[in-house]
Amino acid sequence: MTATAPPRPARGAGQMTPGLARRHLRDRAMTVLLAATVAATIAVLAWVLVYVASQGLKYLGPSFFTETPPGDPSQAGGGYGNSIIGSLIIVGIATGISVPLGIAAAVAIAEYGGRLAALAGFLTDVLVGIPTIVIGAFIWALWVTRFGFSGLAGAFALAIVMLPLVIRASAEMLRLVPGSLREASAALGATQARTVISVVLPTARSGLITGVMLAVARAMGETAPLLLTTLGNSLFYQNNPTRPMSTLSLQIFTDAITGFRAAQARAWAGALTLIGIVLILTIAARLISRRAGTMN
Repeated sequence: MTATAPPRPARGAGQMTPGLARRHLRDRAMTVLLAATVAATIAVLAWVLVYVASQGLKYLGPSFFTETPPGDPSQAGGGYGNSIIGSLIIVGIATGISVPLGIAAAVAIAEYGGRLAALAGFLTDVLVGIPTIVIGAFIWALWVTRFGFSGLAGAFALAIVMLPLVIRASAEMLRLVPGSLREASAALGATQARTVISVVLPTARSGLITGVMLAVARAMGETAPLLLTTLGNSLFYQNNPTRPMSTLSLQIFTDAITGFRAAQARAWAGALTLIGIVLILTIAARLISRRAGTMN
């Protein structure tokens, strides 16, 4: 008779192989690491917001939004009313320039393709990496040396800063539109241009609005390109964009680098105001996107 080996006992349902145990351990380690990273990010953001609020609320009041800074930076009082108006005007002009161009470029990249679209995508990637101070120097050499400092020059610089952000965000939103919608439109006899205008853009409207609002929020906080283009004007209100104008970011920078506590207090209040404007724009983008998504 031939001896047979006894059968191996079956592994229990609760037993894991060494490889499976290692995978579970790595999964738990990565989960803890990601949770710690998120917690650290939230903690830093909360610390910045709380600190800016604690410093800015000491000076912030109704008069801060209507008055201009005093002629002597060492004096207390005054406000950033002219800087708030200047920021809204300059960023508004920059938005009017960058949004149509950015969405048109995004349509060419996402819908039409070709060499020209590929070149536009490459230039967009390059433009994203260019420091904003270089953009300010470019506008200074091209415009300011011929026509002088002005809010319009600052708007041109911010438009260039916003343009690649609008293009990238818009192109990604257009790519998310289902291809079946394009095919259905083509089956009904619509041209590609008509399909883009009547089907693709309305479908991606909520994402386009969100991308534009994020670009606007980025432009509101820019300082470097404005140092070389708008010059600043802290003594009185200036609503003419062809003249030197003040902005929130520029006035915050000017007051923060002084050695006077009164000016630095105004800078903290200005920083809190700027955060509030960006927060309002972000909330507005979310509400508009949600409403547009409901309508679609």
